[in-house]
Amino acid sequence: MKRALLIGGLRKAQLLAHFLIGKGYSVTAVNLSYQDCLKLTEMDHLLVVNGDGTKPCVLQQASVADVDLAIALTPKDEDNLVICELCKRVFRAKKTVTIVNDPSQITFFTKIGIDSVICSDGAVTDRIIKQIAINDLATLIPVIDGRINVVKVDVLPDSPITGKKLWEIGLPQEVMISCILRADENFIPRGDTRILAGDILLLIASNYQEVEIIKILTGAALPSARGESI
Repeated sequence: MKRALLIGGLRKAQLLAHFLIGKGYSVTAVNLSYQDCLKLTEMDHLLVVNGDGTKPCVLQQASVADVDLAIALTPKDEDNLVICELCKRVFRAKKTVTIVNDPSQITFFTKIGIDSVICSDGAVTDRIIKQIAINDLATLIPVIDGRINVVKVDVLPDSPITGKKLWEIGLPQEVMISCILRADENFIPRGDTRILAGDILLLIASNYQEVEIIKILTGAALPSARGESI
């Protein structure tokens, strides 16, 4: 069973826990507020630890070692940075996700190795859920302060685009397949290039287009959150 750790937040942690438990994860929530912990314990199948998630001893208590997914949701960017670095570097978390309040920090957080950095600018829980779902199907590489993404997609035999020519796929005009990696070669595709199973596509897209792209390329229906609040 995959394991996920949520550090900080209340409503965000509740929504993400509900989603992840539904996806078959074993989920632990860490929260500094005792009152928030009491509210979190009302959720079935959620383990709750009361403590400061920036402290290694608290993360150890939450069994963070080798966790599949660690998500930092505190209101302080510096705390989220420490949490992700501890989870990744010390406890070997497979994937780290954080929210940031200062958009100028996105590039820095990404460069130091945090896997997914999401700006806290509205429906952030919805964005995290979609990011988790997308990461099961593709890889997102944020560039230019997160405003543009490079999307890496593996073409599977049952992908809806397998066997189609590029012009038949119907990608938005603002999205460009910049390169196809095929066996030991890579090339820039043309409109009549046929997509084959085993291809790896590298796409360039503006932010918020990645969900539509993944739907088109994989046929997957991605979930969304409801009732977002701070």
